[in-house]
Amino acid sequence: MQKEKIILFVCVENAGRSQMAEGFFNKCAPKGYHAVSAGTTPAGEINPLAVQAMKEIGIDISRQKLKIITDDMIRNSAKAINMGCMDRSDCPLLFLNNHIDWSIQDPKGRPIESVREIRDQIERKVKELAESLKQEADV
Repeated sequence: MQKEKIILFVCVENAGRSQMAEGFFNKCAPKGYHAVSAGTTPAGEINPLAVQAMKEIGIDISRQKLKIITDDMIRNSAKAINMGCMDRSDCPLLFLNNHIDWSIQDPKGRPIESVREIRDQIERKVKELAESLKQEADV
């Protein structure tokens, strides 16, 4: 039995963007893939507006856990996606090799309307990623 490939979504606090990406990816993941999200300095809780915005479209991320990025996560990931950095001293890019940088705005401190726009941008990017992984598997 082949082990699932891990797609790692990272941001500094692992409280918004990366959690939403994990939720989206695990909903539409191609066979043989699974998402994990993590951060360099995880916050105390998932952003409540990110949870609300995801619930509005039928994805519950409220039970996902905040995780600190580890060497094992990096080593075991098939792809690592950096959601975007605000703080270069804690940026996950410092730790990732062969990463993809999505440069998505942080939803922290933003109104729900902005969080919805960020959610929709993440959804589009995750679906594109899932489709490209499916195409790679079909080759």
